[in-house]
Amino acid sequence: MRWDRPAGGREPAAAALLGWLSDAQAPRVCLVSGSEGCGKSALLAWLVHHGSRPGGLAERTVHAVVPPSPDESVLATVWSIADQLGVVARAPWELVPVLAADGRRTVIVLPDVRGQAVAELVLALAGVPGIRLVVESRSGSPAHRLLSGSGCAELDLDLEQWRDERRFAQWQASHPTQHVVAALSKPGAVVDLWDPVAVCRADAPTVTAAYERARQGEYGGLREAWLRAGQSLCRDGEPASRALILLAALGDGADPHLASALAEATAASAWCWEWSRVSGDLVPPWPGPVSALAVGEGPLEGAVLVTGPGGSVRVVRMGHGDARGRVTVGGFQPQSVSVMADGTVLVLDEAGRVHADGSWVARPAGSGIARLLVEGPTGRDVLLAALRGHVGTAIGCAAGPDLGIVVFGDAAGEVQAFGDWEGTAVLHRGGVKAVAALGMPVGSEGVVPLVYSGGADGTVRVWSPGHAPMAVPLAERDSVVVSVDAAMTPSGPVLAVAWGDGAVEWIEVDSGARQTFRPGPPVRAVALAPDGRLVVGMDEYLVCLTPRPPAQPAPGGVQKGP
Repeated sequence: MRWDRPAGGREPAAAALLGWLSDAQAPRVCLVSGSEGCGKSALLAWLVHHGSRPGGLAERTVHAVVPPSPDESVLATVWSIADQLGVVARAPWELVPVLAADGRRTVIVLPDVRGQAVAELVLALAGVPGIRLVVESRSGSPAHRLLSGSGCAELDLDLEQWRDERRFAQWQASHPTQHVVAALSKPGAVVDLWDPVAVCRADAPTVTAAYERARQGEYGGLREAWLRAGQSLCRDGEPASRALILLAALGDGADPHLASALAEATAASAWCWEWSRVSGDLVPPWPGPVSALAVGEGPLEGAVLVTGPGGSVRVVRMGHGDARGRVTVGGFQPQSVSVMADGTVLVLDEAGRVHADGSWVARPAGSGIARLLVEGPTGRDVLLAALRGHVGTAIGCAAGPDLGIVVFGDAAGEVQAFGDWEGTAVLHRGGVKAVAALGMPVGSEGVVPLVYSGGADGTVRVWSPGHAPMAVPLAERDSVVVSVDAAMTPSGPVLAVAWGDGAVEWIEVDSGARQTFRPGPPVRAVALAPDGRLVVGMDEYLVCLTPRPPAQPAPGGVQKGP
């Protein structure tokens, strides 16, 4: 591929940058330094253009570029990097291990780094194998002083060896103060950080930097909501979408006028907010961090079950998010939860073993030891005994003509069905991360079982026991599936999918219509009720939404995320 010449006679510096990128033994940080106007930004602009062209060498590919901002912010930098790399990270402590777990070669460009805090983030990221960082910093700035003493490779553009003097002089004459990567915006009007409508319309990095500098408890709870949901707020510039995201993250201790103002501002968003339960909420109380969710059935109808890392299973009313009770499952960490048609709660522990709780199940007359001696084990007893002999990574249930169907997914990509319909199918390359089941009414056949599974391979597939799986994924992204749920809603069969990149998708199976919600933090689980309510669970809050009709049909059968 033809090598485009950089501006300003910077061929020697450009060649050095490309050589650094191709040298596996080179330091992981390349610091581009020099005085103002020496061409640092122009060189980075050339590198970004060169490293973003299709068909270029893999070792020269640039994967993320942090937009410069007049208000430097560590959190805005973290969120920008995470969003461009398709991951979710709330702060540096989360970004570093997420990128370390990924392990792929990643080149990140950071223009105009000035402060020590962002420079410390650079050094933390430099400790991750596979990460390369190109950092622009003016000589003598706090960031430059920290990075230049860290053992990085440095291109000081004030040195004559990094330029062609004749071409550099021509460039300086025609571009005396140009910054090519992205001209820093001049500070505009001061944002009223108390006004939720104003912050929804303002420059996101500017708002983030201001809230970073503020004290906890300032701005009536708006600051805390912004910092909880920041990655999504910095990604989505639509004021109505931002208002929805902020409303979802707003705690009950916030200034009362904030919720009403944000609710009014969400009118043009794709979702209707129903309720939220946020860490610190007292009335109703926050149910705790979420590891899995399930919609209640039978005596638990109208509820959502919330499991958390503490081993609890809390029962929350779907209508308002208030507490209805709890299920005691023992001293283990629940990984997946589902509810059978009779109200039996099935929970997978950290080893993949199933535990059943029937405390909510209605007891028939004459039940107990006397009935067992006369009648022997019931079909439910036999089914539960069979389930205890299997190890899985995910579990799902649906009603059927008798016991219903229980579905297991495992680490090898196989899905197995038990109960009214039985069978096995390998649906994924790699482990199954989530499963859901749905009884589909089909004419004279009665009910046909549909099994939806999401895998580490980034696909959601559908299978009906007794038939071959669909050859084409129902949904696919370059991200792991975190959670799936399915329900027969007033608009037909609907699938809810949570992805590892922070997106939650609502997919109408028949039409292919799709809506997306990004709350900001990592999504741990989703639950979908027959009335169309969608519950999204995260570490710090739980939110209930309904899509604002109508959803727009997507062309074709395969749904690929943006």
